[in-house]
Amino acid sequence: MALKRIQKELNDLRKDPPSSCSAGPVGEDMFHWQATILGPTDSPYNGGVFFLSVHFPTDYPFKPPKVAFTTKIYHPNINSNGSICLDILRSQWSPALTVSKVLLSICSLLCDPNPDDPLVPDIAHIYKSDRQKYNEEAKKWTQRFAM
Repeated sequence: MALKRIQKELNDLRKDPPSSCSAGPVGEDMFHWQATILGPTDSPYNGGVFFLSVHFPTDYPFKPPKVAFTTKIYHPNINSNGSICLDILRSQWSPALTVSKVLLSICSLLCDPNPDDPLVPDIAHIYKSDRQKYNEEAKKWTQRFAM
């Protein structure tokens, strides 16, 4: 059942890809995808190309996929391992969600970080106390790791 659903999502993604995101299987393994997100223009990540790994559990879509950044990024909700603090990837997951919707949610997280639920408290503190410093650092990391 998981494979059928993953195949359907892949077909839907190819037919109607979300803006600034793409994803597909790594080789022949339908349960392991690579995704790409283009840094949103209205964010300090503008111009960057960010890669993510997507691992589907065998009981997908009843359990969320494991999604992580493989490109380093400076963000209060994404740690140095690439883990993402996003409710729909954990407690708020629903089988109605798709990889496409998850990628769009991650894009919006890049534009609007959630410093009140940080994975990296130090970056969240800078985001809240000195937005210009945060933006400069995020731009530096984007230029260094995502271009």
